[in-house]
Amino acid sequence: MTELNLSLQIEDVNVLSDAVRTWYRHNHATPTEQSTQLLCSAAVDLYNQGHRTREELITLLIMKFDSLHSLDVNALTSTSHH
Repeated sequence: MTELNLSLQIEDVNVLSDAVRTWYRHNHATPTEQSTQLLCSAAVDLYNQGHRTREELITLLIMKFDSLHSLDVNALTSTSHH
């Protein structure tokens, strides 16, 4: 799992968490511990790759995980996320 850089500013953390919350709203999904861990890890990875805006992160999370089922451990695409 990706480590969160402790030097992040509160604004950065808010952007990351908002992107994850928006992903759940977009997919009409209820958060679970496992799905939230995976989405947060993916959001931090994207942030570390230089995607720093809310819009970028939301778009990329939605593209990478097109439904709640794409977060399942046994999903066909799950190997690309772990």
